[in-house]
Amino acid sequence: MAEKQYDWAKIAKDPRFVELHHKKTAFLFGWWIFSTLYYFLLPIGAAYAPGLFKIKVIGVINFGYVFALSQFFVSWALALYYAKIANNDFDRLTRELVNELQ
Repeated sequence: MAEKQYDWAKIAKDPRFVELHHKKTAFLFGWWIFSTLYYFLLPIGAAYAPGLFKIKVIGVINFGYVFALSQFFVSWALALYYAKIANNDFDRLTRELVNELQ
């Protein structure tokens, strides 16, 4: 079976592809900024606000441990949110574009 040849320049100019690319770029850039800032809050907070990170929350567990653990949950939540957005918006736009090409 011969593989289809696509006009990639035409696809790149298609309004749906431009919309898909813009939405995806804006979404990923925004969340990249958020996750980077959240990640660096741990070492910055430990360095400049050690008193805050020493506050006992439960028994011997302090705020620093809780904050460090929260980074895992925030990462998982971001991954789940991305999957939801990708399945609803990005995949729909991709399907529309692919259906037209076929």
